[in-house]
Amino acid sequence: MTDHLSIAKDFSEFPAGRERKDGPYSGERFREELLVPLLRKNDNVLEIDFDGTMGFGSSFLEEAFGGLVRNHKMGYDRLKNHIRIHDTRRIYEKLVWKYIKEESKRVLGS
Repeated sequence: MTDHLSIAKDFSEFPAGRERKDGPYSGERFREELLVPLLRKNDNVLEIDFDGTMGFGSSFLEEAFGGLVRNHKMGYDRLKNHIRIHDTRRIYEKLVWKYIKEESKRVLGS
């Protein structure tokens, strides 16, 4: 089974910032309130739709996705099996996997 999460519809069309103190639509809030609960809910694949937003800053993406590794010890292999990204711009998908891979090497040594 697949769960679906549209960042624009389920979170904000204007995601920005790293930490909660940076604003209401930060990467930290997105990770803790949406990503982590959905990833822990079951073993379904989570399809994340990046379309419909005004774009993403690197701080938002790194905190949201790199933070899955750093704060929740979810490694690259596990996330690769449970996350699918829909991004017609394709740049954000590449950045997400880059941040996850970098943190997996740094934090988990894998």
